[in-house]
Amino acid sequence: MNILVTINANYLKALKVMLKSMFINNPGVPFHIYLMHSRLKGEDVSDIDHFVAEHGQTLIEVEVQDDYFDRAPVLKHYTKEMYYRLLAFKFLPENLDKILYLDPDILVINEIQSLYDTDLSGFLYAAAYHDRVSITEINKLRLRPYEIEAYYNSGVLLMNLPLQREKINEQDIYNFVEENKKRLILPDQDIINALYSKSIKEIDEIRFNYDARFYRYYKMMSNGNIDMDYVIRHTSIIHFCGKRKPWHKHYTGRFHSLYKHYEKLALP
Repeated sequence: MNILVTINANYLKALKVMLKSMFINNPGVPFHIYLMHSRLKGEDVSDIDHFVAEHGQTLIEVEVQDDYFDRAPVLKHYTKEMYYRLLAFKFLPENLDKILYLDPDILVINEIQSLYDTDLSGFLYAAAYHDRVSITEINKLRLRPYEIEAYYNSGVLLMNLPLQREKINEQDIYNFVEENKKRLILPDQDIINALYSKSIKEIDEIRFNYDARFYRYYKMMSNGNIDMDYVIRHTSIIHFCGKRKPWHKHYTGRFHSLYKHYEKLALP
């Protein structure tokens, strides 16, 4: 299973926690972890390589030259790294046909083989959208005149690499950023939705991109069926979306203890 991560030095510990949870809960699955970066130190890459190897898995470093995106427009609060997951197909080996991108602020608590095996024929991506009506409608208005049926979360992305190489134009992305600078909130996510939403295959939000902030909402909307027992048994990916992260000292979210459990295992 090919897994893509794109991080800087601030997320090294979080990456280890995510990987630890994935390895534990997917026993017997061979993983190739593609680590895409431009600014990690050699000792940081070696540390992750050692961590992955200790679990019998393989790390492949994909170093992007820091000057590659010099001509790409950047935004005040976002660096050139925002383009990495959008243009990953340009830097990954050409013999790869599928890869699963995962944000580091994730726990993988059940199997993800069924997600990886999703048929992507005719689709650039598979992703989930977090179905809060107000959020979806606001983003549709904010990104007009682009035809967005749903606003997908880009933290879990299954990628059809051959089709991306064929269909995604780097300059189209740069043009979009230049033309929409004042409207972009989460730039890479906005780009994916505005330019490619019609080529995204929907996956189950509860199972494969559960937003840890909305436990009460999910439970209420399911008439109590999607409770803690359901999540622990059936959800594969818990995503700690938003600015508040479970490794922050004063985090108090519903799944904080679960995160701390895996953090202790990954960072003894």
